[in-house]
Amino acid sequence: MGPFSWAMRWAMPPATFFTDTFANLLHSRRMNRDLEGRLFVITGANTGVGRASAENIAARGGTLILAGRSLQRTQPVIDAIRKLPDAPEVSFVSLDLGSLANVRRAADEILKRDVHIDVLLNNAGLAGQPGVTEDGFEKTFGTNHVGPFLFTEKLLPLLGKDRASRVVNVASRAHYDAKAIEWDALKKTTRTRTALPEYAVSKLANVLHAKELAVRLEGKPITTYALHPGVVATDFWRALPRPIGAFVKLFMLSVEDGAKTQLHCATSDAARNETGLYYDQSAVKKPSRLALDEALATELRYRSLMWVKPFLG
Repeated sequence: MGPFSWAMRWAMPPATFFTDTFANLLHSRRMNRDLEGRLFVITGANTGVGRASAENIAARGGTLILAGRSLQRTQPVIDAIRKLPDAPEVSFVSLDLGSLANVRRAADEILKRDVHIDVLLNNAGLAGQPGVTEDGFEKTFGTNHVGPFLFTEKLLPLLGKDRASRVVNVASRAHYDAKAIEWDALKKTTRTRTALPEYAVSKLANVLHAKELAVRLEGKPITTYALHPGVVATDFWRALPRPIGAFVKLFMLSVEDGAKTQLHCATSDAARNETGLYYDQSAVKKPSRLALDEALATELRYRSLMWVKPFLG
């Protein structure tokens, strides 16, 4: 499959694109404040679908911790939320998923608050950026799986403390294209020019992580979800070769539509008692064969725990 058809077919979770979602919310029908008293930790909420989700949750009264690389880029979202009538509390935590030391510091900052997290929304991610992370992982895999895995592990003590909690991983249909996880390749620089095959593997890992976590947490009041948000028009595609990025944006969803499935997993009553499943268009969908492989999920968990073990203390 060529890069044009590959990019056209699969969606990537957006992380950075300015939207007028919040203005649309303010001028639409008044949102029900059904999320008051609930705390949401969202990564990559400065723009794109992450921002759309944060604004929707804020309009419904939810308290927010926005975790991202740049306070400067996130501040407009914070300012807009604080202008709401009966504005919920919103704060920022600096988080760079490509640095495990930074992930540990960010999680420790939240742990010190000794709060109850109702929803951890692992939204942030990247694609089309070859290289390695600070810790020597293939850049896409390290940022999209290893960093969020550590962030989730560190924050588990704050989940399910006083009431039910959810962990939501923004994955992608791209996980269907992953044919295997080549473990040795995960500790080397990106091998392909577009980094899209590596992206597919990282999204498979997101789905496997949600599935494995559901098994591990069985009996605890924590449910897990992985989802495909849709092909959304954001600058998440900025690192792709220009002809590919410009062309595929012609066929993409708005950020409002892109946020629907992650909001379904994070907030809907319908998903409350579901766990470890994969969602597309706000409905459960069968993931790839590899995503259902329990042995692969177990091995990924084992390797991931070994990778992040020095940062868990």
